[in-house]
Amino acid sequence: MYASSSVVLQFPVRNIKSIAKKNALVRLKNADYRSREYLTEPEVDQLIAAAKRVGRHGHRDATLILLSYRHGLRVSELVNLRWDQVDLHQGLIHINRLKRGTSSVHPLRGTEVVALNRLNADYPKLHYVFCSERKTPLSADAFRKIIFRAGQVANLPFSIHPHMMRHACGYKLAQAGQDTRAIQHYLGHRNIQHTVRYTQLSAERFKNFWQD
Repeated sequence: MYASSSVVLQFPVRNIKSIAKKNALVRLKNADYRSREYLTEPEVDQLIAAAKRVGRHGHRDATLILLSYRHGLRVSELVNLRWDQVDLHQGLIHINRLKRGTSSVHPLRGTEVVALNRLNADYPKLHYVFCSERKTPLSADAFRKIIFRAGQVANLPFSIHPHMMRHACGYKLAQAGQDTRAIQHYLGHRNIQHTVRYTQLSAERFKNFWQD
């Protein structure tokens, strides 16, 4: 028994680390999982409809996805969203951007106001907008599971992760021909180069290339 242990200890530490690294699972690149990192508007609608049909908190989960998409929210920005950031009377929402992003105030559309009013009635007197059954804020991991499960129910052609909602927002605004600088401020990008990726994907740039 001791002899066996001493043999193991004779291996240099760096070799043991190399063996462990060789046998470890390596995560593939995003391109190996899916052909693109954004969703189209119809796909987001499918995702929201699917979320409504899954579990006991369908409306909460659908509203979660709707706000994530409409306002390009990161996971941490979404799960930390508080009711004191939301003004349902004026139809406004204060977005606290993280990762050194620029915070701003966004207008809320009618669909969002209706959804949030119902959510506020379903989960009254809570500080955070999106809460669990324990009345505590949803975790980032819980949101990831909600998105993944909704993607499966919606039968989308690839697996879904939360940050795709933010990319979907940028892509939608670029496709609609919105000004790049305005998109930058809407998404809270400090560097406009992070916004340009969406305008580069926009097919609107090429619509007059061919005349049939």
